[in-house]
Amino acid sequence: MLREWAVELLQILGDYGFLGITIGLMIEVIPSEIVLGYGGYLIAIGRISFFEALIAGVLGGTMAQLFLYWLGIYGGRPFFDRYGKYLFIQSKHLNAAESWFSRHGTIVIFTARFIPVIRHAISIPAGIARMPFYQFTVLTVAAMIPWTVLFLLIGIELENHWDQIGDYAAAYLRPIIGTALAVLLLYFLLKKWPLKRMSKNEK
Repeated sequence: MLREWAVELLQILGDYGFLGITIGLMIEVIPSEIVLGYGGYLIAIGRISFFEALIAGVLGGTMAQLFLYWLGIYGGRPFFDRYGKYLFIQSKHLNAAESWFSRHGTIVIFTARFIPVIRHAISIPAGIARMPFYQFTVLTVAAMIPWTVLFLLIGIELENHWDQIGDYAAAYLRPIIGTALAVLLLYFLLKKWPLKRMSKNEK
């Protein structure tokens, strides 16, 4: 169950509909899946349309990641080593994100969005590495769309029990995480295979 303060905050945000969902995702005080689950509840009771909630989810989620991306550009790793705890980003999560980004490249900006622990922190090494803004934004939006749709639909189904979305969503997240890892592995193999063939031909 959610803490009382979180429920009260979501109810306040819910009064503002589209804007409330957007802000809730931007500030990330409450996990995005819970905010989106509440958005699904608002859809179910007719307070907001599915399209409005979808746009709010993608916009708010993307802006939150752009904020971390810009902090990565202008603050670098020293900023997060010092202030990361205030943004709910632990050093071990950032270390994992940096490792993923250095090994697999820009594709992880999409695939890592579906993987716990590093899904938020992955934007930071992208900023530190000065990944092109357009490429970062496109991959982030592409990941935010299915993520938003999934939790809005779960919230609609749960309706008054939306606060239990964390437990309910686990069954959905496992195959999503597996698929994201499979896509990453396939990309890695396809990227490395031509390089191996070239090196063999040169010998």
